[in-house]
Amino acid sequence: MIGLISATAAGAAARDRLAAAWPDRTRVYDGPVGDAVRRAFGECGQLVCFLATGAVVRLIAPLLDDKTADPGVVCVDEGGRFAVALTGGHGGGANELAYEVGEVLGAEPVVTTATDAVGLPGLDTLGLPVEGDVAGVSRALLDGEPVALRAEVAWPLPPLPAGTQGAYTVRVTDRLVEASEREAVLRPPTLVVGVGASRGAPAEEVLTLVRDALRDAGLSAASVAELATVGAKAGEPGIVEAAERLGVPLVTHAPELLATVPVPHPSEAPLAAVGTPSVAEAAALVRGGELLVPKRKSERADGSPAMATCAVARRPGRGRLAVVGLGPGARDLLTPRAKEELRRASVLVGLDQYVDQIRDLLRPGTRVLESGLGAEEERARTAVAEAREGHAVALIGSGDAGVYAMASPALAEASDDIDVIGVPGVTAALAAAAVLGAPLGHDHVSISLSDLHTPWEVIERRVRAAAEADLVVTFYNPRSRGRNWQLPEALTILAKHRTPTTPVGVVRNASRPDESARLTTLGGLDPATVDMMTVVTVGNTATREVAGRMVTPRGYRWQSAQEGPR
Repeated sequence: MIGLISATAAGAAARDRLAAAWPDRTRVYDGPVGDAVRRAFGECGQLVCFLATGAVVRLIAPLLDDKTADPGVVCVDEGGRFAVALTGGHGGGANELAYEVGEVLGAEPVVTTATDAVGLPGLDTLGLPVEGDVAGVSRALLDGEPVALRAEVAWPLPPLPAGTQGAYTVRVTDRLVEASEREAVLRPPTLVVGVGASRGAPAEEVLTLVRDALRDAGLSAASVAELATVGAKAGEPGIVEAAERLGVPLVTHAPELLATVPVPHPSEAPLAAVGTPSVAEAAALVRGGELLVPKRKSERADGSPAMATCAVARRPGRGRLAVVGLGPGARDLLTPRAKEELRRASVLVGLDQYVDQIRDLLRPGTRVLESGLGAEEERARTAVAEAREGHAVALIGSGDAGVYAMASPALAEASDDIDVIGVPGVTAALAAAAVLGAPLGHDHVSISLSDLHTPWEVIERRVRAAAEADLVVTFYNPRSRGRNWQLPEALTILAKHRTPTTPVGVVRNASRPDESARLTTLGGLDPATVDMMTVVTVGNTATREVAGRMVTPRGYRWQSAQEGPR
């Protein structure tokens, strides 16, 4: 919950705007400001104070205890100009909250945390448990001192400007090790604990078994990703409570699936009870990986039969491939999600001219693999290969990466051994349509006239089908120096089904500084004025020019009603 505190009418107006935007996330604290701050500080995970920063500092100073536990505090001036992350930037989430508040109120977020200020990911913001000399290692990264990265297990981390040697170390491991001097230890969630239990098994017995198994194998409980078991045990109280106390999800699998998993120690007892010869080992290994702790039974002080079993597997480190659409070129049409993925990636793969567009958004330490025109398949293979090495990879393309861009060849290369995330972008067709007016107001289709990858016979058939179906058509790749006859041919096909006065929009370099646009007709378009940087949109039989804009009505009935009797 986010506590909201204000002292004046101006502050209350901004406070109420935020409360209206986030009704389920916020709570307004009224009354004397000092009392309101103290109550909110004790009851909420975050605070937004619509007060002067000096006043907020004096009010919260006596309340501050531990930066890892204190709520994050954001201060907004009464003019609503700035949202200042005051305390708890990382641990309390104040930095992120400042950006969110800024979006709602139109305020400028002010973040002064050192790593954020210079574009470095904070070690305590990676979503992983971190131990050791976090402050010292972070300071070394900030100062440009040599920092060694020791990744004992593969995990897709954001870019860290660390090499193979240095006085300071970032260690990525699921082993039960103590951080040495000048070392920060990151704990990735690589371990899956498979658990089986008899009905009524006490939670303490399950929990003790799991903890002992991890400790004896030299594994860290902080790297446990989940407890896994058979579906019949989904509601077993001892297993459910053990997962809750470990702070991990309980994942269940069908017995039919577990029965297909090869295990070293199958048994007749679980086969008869729940339909699979293995629960603990099979549940640990069902998604692949290495069995680190074979099936192990609990021990009871009174010598009675064990009521719980467990096994531990290290799941394969899964790389992460984000296929990112950069939009048509304008920076303000690059989505926030795309920016986030670019800053998260430790490896960027893309066409050189697209890399140049967003190079300033990359974090220090990002490895850039760029190439020229005509190497789409090679870029896709490179991106997938890097992800399979366990890296966080961003593969970029213009517009939307799934439209005539990199998503298709990348997904054709990728298998289920990596995580693939699609990040949509504003397409050239949409950017051009916004310039022209509303040409895509009804059913429409995009067709590329490049026969580099598609035979002309197929393209021609699609153009004819669109013409016969009376669809608005947006042509990509309409004309190049060596390919100048396809656009006239396509226009001739459309002309058999539409009048010469059909509106046609021509937009070159949509959204870019040298953007140009004009509205013409199907009979008046000169194909020689079109090139590969141009998008050509041909209206349907209902499309009209209205006040210099190209408009396709939302429906034919609507158009008829607007025209009235003839």
